[in-house]
Amino acid sequence: MSEYLGKITSVLERIETEEADKLSEAAKLVADTIKKDGLIFTFGCGHSHLPGLDAFYRAGGLANVSPMLDTDLMLHNGAAKSSRMEKMSGIAAEVFRRYTPCENDVIFIFSASGKNQVPVEMADEAKKRGVKCIGISSMEYADRGGKLHEHVDIAIDCKVPYGDACLAVGEATMGGLSTYTACFILNTCLINGAKAALAEGVRPPVYLSGNVEGGREHNIVLENMYMGKVKHL
Repeated sequence: MSEYLGKITSVLERIETEEADKLSEAAKLVADTIKKDGLIFTFGCGHSHLPGLDAFYRAGGLANVSPMLDTDLMLHNGAAKSSRMEKMSGIAAEVFRRYTPCENDVIFIFSASGKNQVPVEMADEAKKRGVKCIGISSMEYADRGGKLHEHVDIAIDCKVPYGDACLAVGEATMGGLSTYTACFILNTCLINGAKAALAEGVRPPVYLSGNVEGGREHNIVLENMYMGKVKHL
């Protein structure tokens, strides 16, 4: 337990210090999106869709977060199939078309390796339409086919090792890091972006827990604001 905890905290501390400027740039885009009443889209294939779910419709989360969830690219509808489909060209354009991000919005794109075709093409679709995109991938893959960082407006290095897992167990390696790092990066950007918007006089739309006094009533107001705009709400 302590060995795995040490790996997690070490990589998060590296992100905090080594990616500080990129995190600040991304937070500024989040603040601008809040001020424009835009949406914060998240996209990833396989396990890389989990950070978006973590930030969506939850206590302490921004109500304008909109995950782009395509069933064929997620694990529950066939994990092996999704792994193959994320390498196929032409899918990203159709997913993008279903969610219709615009210039007032921003997209976080997650791919630990940065290698697969769908997240890279999603970044290209965003740039074609003037939508700012933030890519989260590991530079450990940069000379092994990783290319997402070359296609986004802001590239944040999630620092995970080649292969993602970090602890030797016999001949195998276990203990993935990419979900921890991606959630940390996304939430850091959302929190700091919300703080920046508030400092400029714009109140960020933040959900409360539905299990605290007044939480349900507060959240219904936000639901009504974003119903029809946030696709999965």
